[in-house]
Amino acid sequence: MQNEIIERLIEQFRTLPGVGYKSAQRYAYSIIEGSKQRAENFSHAILEAKSKIGFCKTCGNFTDEEICPICKRRNHKIVCVVKEPKDVISMEKVKDYEGVYHVLFGTLSPLENRGPDDIRIRELLDRVGSEGVEEVIMATNPDVEGDATAMYISKLLKPLGVKVTRLAQGVSMGSDLEYADEVTLSRAMEERREIK
Repeated sequence: MQNEIIERLIEQFRTLPGVGYKSAQRYAYSIIEGSKQRAENFSHAILEAKSKIGFCKTCGNFTDEEICPICKRRNHKIVCVVKEPKDVISMEKVKDYEGVYHVLFGTLSPLENRGPDDIRIRELLDRVGSEGVEEVIMATNPDVEGDATAMYISKLLKPLGVKVTRLAQGVSMGSDLEYADEVTLSRAMEERREIK
């Protein structure tokens, strides 16, 4: 029988994605066995991130400013479209990519009642129209929803005269970008193909 306070701490760790009971228990014990300073630093880092990190007004990436550093410094003629902000971090492993990003905050999913108005497609279309975008790279996950979203967006962009490409396969079907290694992502970016 565990102490109630320890159990509450374990349950909080279990709310994190991919953390089961055993891992949550190890994390809780690590906090309890560590110094008070370490626990304070950990809780301060969480609270600071929660209060200061938001989303870039332009692309939707995580930032502590109104406009993220990528949008401030990069080429706006190439836009790489991703599902979530954490995918930007994964795509940044491709060292020679000099364009910007657009975070959709989801993909089309009829089963989850998520349609075009529920993700940031309209904002993408506005950017393409106002920023002189020449190429949009669809870097949604290589799964059914990611592919459907890429196809839907490409059909909207084609009449605007924008080149729409998709990452080449190499990223396994059904996998998430965050788990792809640097070499695989670099090759997928280099060998991207136009969506027809």
